[in-house]
Amino acid sequence: MMEENKRVLLGMSGGTDSSVAAMRLLEAGYEVIGVTFRFYELNGSTEYLEDARNLAERLGIRHITYDAREIFSKQIIEYFVQEYLAGRTPVPCILCNNYLKWPLLAKIADEMGVFYIATGHYAQNIQLNNTFYITYAADSDKDQTFFLWGLKQDILCRMLLPMGDITKVEARVWAAEHGFRKVATKKDSIGVCFCPMDYRTFLKNWLAQNNEALAEEEQMMGENQALVGDWQVLVGSNQAGLNKVKRGRFVDEKGDFIAWHEGYPFYTIGQRRGLGIHLNRPVFVKEINPEKNEVVLASLSALEKTEMWLKDWNLVNQERTLGHSDIIVKIRYRKQENHATITITPDHLLHVQLHEPLTAIAPGQAAAFYKDGLLLGGGIIVNAR
Repeated sequence: MMEENKRVLLGMSGGTDSSVAAMRLLEAGYEVIGVTFRFYELNGSTEYLEDARNLAERLGIRHITYDAREIFSKQIIEYFVQEYLAGRTPVPCILCNNYLKWPLLAKIADEMGVFYIATGHYAQNIQLNNTFYITYAADSDKDQTFFLWGLKQDILCRMLLPMGDITKVEARVWAAEHGFRKVATKKDSIGVCFCPMDYRTFLKNWLAQNNEALAEEEQMMGENQALVGDWQVLVGSNQAGLNKVKRGRFVDEKGDFIAWHEGYPFYTIGQRRGLGIHLNRPVFVKEINPEKNEVVLASLSALEKTEMWLKDWNLVNQERTLGHSDIIVKIRYRKQENHATITITPDHLLHVQLHEPLTAIAPGQAAAFYKDGLLLGGGIIVNAR
């Protein structure tokens, strides 16, 4: 184990939150080193790199960049696309935080002999009975605890969250009062970093580009039979998946035809708007069937579920979580809360028994557990009924 020291590696995105986090850590007496990850650069823009470097220079702290675009593409973007192609709803920000961003911070910190790691997340953390927990941020509208349920004790024990006890408004005031006007007025990022608005546009572009690439690969292998083998199997498998994305049927719960849709990956469980149809009643996406390229529409009440099962779960403290009737479960990060009882099934899934019905539970989404303000863990939804 590394000996504790007053050095901290801070993830700096160039935005308001991580910039103010750097100022607050310095004021608290830490030696701050900033690292900016190159995960994805929307429209090729690298302005965020310059912003982070300039801020670090003004603060007099060391700054480094880390190019993680290749691993981000493989672990996050490809996962994102494949989940939609499988008819599920992905949670890329949760995977990125729990399996990429924070572990990368810890890895780089280890190599530099730095004990603490930090970001500009709006969350807090405490230690209770030798166990570390993440807790709600002071700013309930910006609270980001929902995205951090997969972190283990080796990360939690080194984590600093300097933005957890202030609001976003206070953060902007802090930056302005310290002479950082540009930082104070930066716009908040919205949505997923590589498709900040509607994921459908990103998905359509990705599918178009990959259809072209696969066509070129098939032509190449037709010209050079020596390349046929496992690669041909891979390309054929990918092409089969891409070819399923085409016009299909909206159907009711009985399977009767309602209208045509653009392709099943462009819809999510619970969706009402953007269906492109006009009926004399409100309808919502209830089910997605990739094999048939069908999307089932139904009334909102038909989407109500009282149970769900989770895979890839993490529990900070099983004794605080399992079997208790007062656990709060969230499947959205903003304000929505439901009570549930959590147990482990014989096949090692988490079973979540909801105390009241919940609508729009989608396979692939995440669920996070809370009690007494503590983030107790979470998992990925496999099924619900």
